[in-house]
Formats: sequence, structure tokens, C-alpha cells
Amino acid sequence: MSDLRIRRATLPDIDSVLLFWREAAEGTSISDDPDGMTRLVTTEPEALLLAERDGVLVGTVIAGFDGWRCSVYRLAVHPDHRRQGVATALLRATEERFAALGGRRVDAMVLEANERAHHTWAAAGYHREDHWRRWVKPLTD
Repeated sequence: MSDLRIRRATLPDIDSVLLFWREAAEGTSISDDPDGMTRLVTTEPEALLLAERDGVLVGTVIAGFDGWRCSVYRLAVHPDHRRQGVATALLRATEERFAALGGRRVDAMVLEANERAHHTWAAAGYHREDHWRRWVKPLTD
């Protein structure tokens, strides 16, 4: 895995990340646009982590920390690079970030229908909490 590089995203990465998510990520988010990404990268510059192999984007994760909760979103690995340790490396970097910030527990948003992702998260030591449900309210149309 020595050829894999994990780094934080910068503003020039936004378009390539959005394009990457269309191919590699399951589902969409209301913030999947240049404005949403710009807010993320400028508000919490260390949150969006990119995995690159030979300069090519192969994985992403958003590791958000608000001082209270450690939240993970958008763990995505390009289909051609799955089962090669990319998700494991991204989660390791995410957990190291949270530990350095004093985080105590990681919450991950995982689509219910994404069975492949369930296996990935379980293999990394995460477990599902069935007594919680996500409640949302869009603030924009």
C-alpha cells in the first residue's frame, strides 16, 4: 500500500471529487455541488481526505468534527480499486484525525441498501445501531 497517498482536499480538487462521486459513490447528497464542497473545504479544511495512487483519485472520505461528534460521510472507493486496502487506509487516517482532536466515538452515515458498504464497515470494527434513525429537514429547495 506504499503507493497510496492520503491527503486533504483543496479548492482545486472540488470538480474532480464531484465527478469521482458520480462514478464511485452510492447515492447523492444535497451538498454535492461546487458551493457545498467549497463550504466544506473552507470551513473544515482537514475534513475531506483523498486517497491517490500514482496521482489518480481512488478514494474519498469526509471526516467531520464539530468539537462534539466525529462524523464520517462519503467513504467511496473507485470500483477498479476496491478490495485493495483503500477504504481501510482512509478510515485509519480518519480515526487518527479524530483521536488527535479528542474525539471519543465515530458515527458513520451508511446507506441502508448498500450491502457492500455494510461489510466494509463491519470489517473495520463498526457496528450498526438499530435504535437510531436519521431525521432530516432540507433548508433549501
